[in-house]
Amino acid sequence: MAKLSFDRVSKRFGDVDVLKAVSLDIEDGELIALLGPSGCGKTTMLRLAAGFEHPNAGIIAKDNAILSNESIHLAPEERNMGIVFQSYALWPHMSVADNIAYPLKIRRVSQRELDETLSMALDVVSLTNFADASPSTLSGGQRQRVALARCLVMNPDAVLLDEPLANLDAHLREVMQQTFMDFHARTQTTMVYVTHDQAEAMAMADRIAVMFDGEIAQVARPQDLYQQPANERVARFIGQSAILTGHLEGCGGGATRDVVVNGQVFKVRQSESVNGLADASAVRVCVRPEHVQLHQECGLAARVSGCSYLGERYRLHLQMPDETSVAAYANQPAKIGEMLRFTFTDGWAFGQAVA
Repeated sequence: MAKLSFDRVSKRFGDVDVLKAVSLDIEDGELIALLGPSGCGKTTMLRLAAGFEHPNAGIIAKDNAILSNESIHLAPEERNMGIVFQSYALWPHMSVADNIAYPLKIRRVSQRELDETLSMALDVVSLTNFADASPSTLSGGQRQRVALARCLVMNPDAVLLDEPLANLDAHLREVMQQTFMDFHARTQTTMVYVTHDQAEAMAMADRIAVMFDGEIAQVARPQDLYQQPANERVARFIGQSAILTGHLEGCGGGATRDVVVNGQVFKVRQSESVNGLADASAVRVCVRPEHVQLHQECGLAARVSGCSYLGERYRLHLQMPDETSVAAYANQPAKIGEMLRFTFTDGWAFGQAVA
């Protein structure tokens, strides 16, 4: 296990600044997700941690020992980090056992240690009965477990995972999410998990670093990201949300504040930045679909623009007169074009929109 840190790390490819003075501390034994859309810099951060890339500025360290800076660059094989790729990267001519044991053979460990470590790794990923199988006979999930076991036998200080579930179907993704969480619980290894799938990150990570355009927008626990997004861009990226425009009514202070939306007053939770704003200041309010209540006569007006069946309930897509989109849950379907009214029981106010 190890603590990893990025201190004002920048990376440039040609004229493109892929990372812009990024700082992040990853605690010993933590499972942290680097989450963001394609091109945000999350995979570059992983490659920098692995030693595949060299930073243009800043310091990358492991337990206070410098891995990379402008003058020092420790080779990947000297960092003792396991890496799980999206493509599995298994040797097709080797059996499952030989693939997993390969790092041990390179290190020339004794046969007894190799056998004991291999047996333990196969057990951890539930592949004992597939030790002699060829990778070509395995499912995608099983191949990914082989790659994970290969990391485990190295006894790495950290495991770096680059979108490892992207090639799997929905059911296998859920199964492998649990496999990764079980692996983390048993080994307490520091894990850095790169993904563009916010559901994966929310389900698995101790903390999530949300990235946009080479910068970290917010680092927080999944619950805090969902309930208290730092700005509109984070709110829209994490879960479903309606972003309503309103203005403050009354003075600040306390955890909640009155906000006027289309002439109606709602009590919402407020960020620190909103707490310092004066009466009548413009704000944005994040409202999640589970907090929207539908009515026939009272509340904010909206037209039903879509209705999706989710199995246990329906998801309604509502359009307000100013074209703001609102998602809501209902026990019964609604007709497209039907006019409804809604209120909300919880909201999170932050400053004006971030471009």
